[in-house]
Amino acid sequence: MMRRLHNYVGLFLLLFLWMFSVSGLVLNHSTWPAGRFWEAREETASQRTIRAPASTSDVAMAADLMRQLGIVGETGDLRRHPDGARFDFQVVKPGRVVRVEARLDSAVARVTEIRLNAWGVVDALHKFTGVKLGAPAQARDWLLTRLWSLSMDALALGMVVLVGSGLYLWYRRVDTRRSGLVALIAGMACCAFFLFGLGALIA
Repeated sequence: MMRRLHNYVGLFLLLFLWMFSVSGLVLNHSTWPAGRFWEAREETASQRTIRAPASTSDVAMAADLMRQLGIVGETGDLRRHPDGARFDFQVVKPGRVVRVEARLDSAVARVTEIRLNAWGVVDALHKFTGVKLGAPAQARDWLLTRLWSLSMDALALGMVVLVGSGLYLWYRRVDTRRSGLVALIAGMACCAFFLFGLGALIA
């Protein structure tokens, strides 16, 4: 039973793990050709006519302008200028960033769209959560972002199951218990170094 659980969970998570492994390599080696996706971006800008939103909250104003402009994605970086005449925000999808600079006094918005290649999409999916460390209360306001975050929760829980079932299967194999213990201790020592030892050396 445990072996089946280990195998099926591993097969289900296979592509997720490959994607995060490949995107992690790209993030760690930005000089690789695959890591230069930002240099290969396509950027376009246009002027669009808008109606000043009737709402007063930043989130509702951004949602209103998105409907007018036909933009879909996860909103962020909402900034209202002190004079109230300008409202800026951006909308993010994996592989695409749209920046909106809305002039509410003149009913005109400058829309800048940045499109990335497939490597840019993979990079975005690696980091795409819909929330920022500096704004933990920010809500995920796009359905696909919520689904993606749920998938990441499932991946994390699946990894816990894989590790737990792997430990159980290893312990049941008496003939490999000693060599497996050496590998386990070595891995724990490396992890402990990065968690505790490296911080002590830097401090």
